[in-house]
Amino acid sequence: MPRPFASPEVAAAFDGFAPSPRAGLLALRRMILEEAAALSQIGPVEECLRWGQPAYLTPRTKAATTLRLGTARTGEFTLFVHCRTRLIPDFTAQFPGRDRVEGTRAVIFDHASQIDSLRHGWLIRRALTYHLAAP
Repeated sequence: MPRPFASPEVAAAFDGFAPSPRAGLLALRRMILEEAAALSQIGPVEECLRWGQPAYLTPRTKAATTLRLGTARTGEFTLFVHCRTRLIPDFTAQFPGRDRVEGTRAVIFDHASQIDSLRHGWLIRRALTYHLAAP
C-alpha cells in the first residue's frame, strides 16, 4: 500500500503531473521511501516541496542531500540531486552509458520502465547518506 503524502500540497504537486510522468515519479517516490526505511542511520525522511517539486530530505540528522522529483520541458521526468555534489559523476562512472543525465544534477527518464532498482536505488542510497560518507 502506498504511503500517504506528507501534505495536501505534495499530493497536489503529484496530481499536477501528466499521467505518464506521474507514474514514473510515483515509482521513484516509492523507491526513495523504501530505501530510506532501510537506512536507520539517516533518521526520518521529510517529504515536502522545494521549488514546487516533491523533495526528500533528512532534517533531523542532515544525512541526506536533497532529492527532488520533477519533469523536464520536453515531458520526461527527472530525479534531481544537488548539482554541487559528486553524485551524478559517481553514478555515471559506476553505471557508464546506462542513463541519460543532465550535467551534475539529474537523471532523465522517458518512461517508468526505465527505472532500475539496482542503478537508481544505488543513487538514491548515496544521496540519502551523502553527508554520512563525507569526510
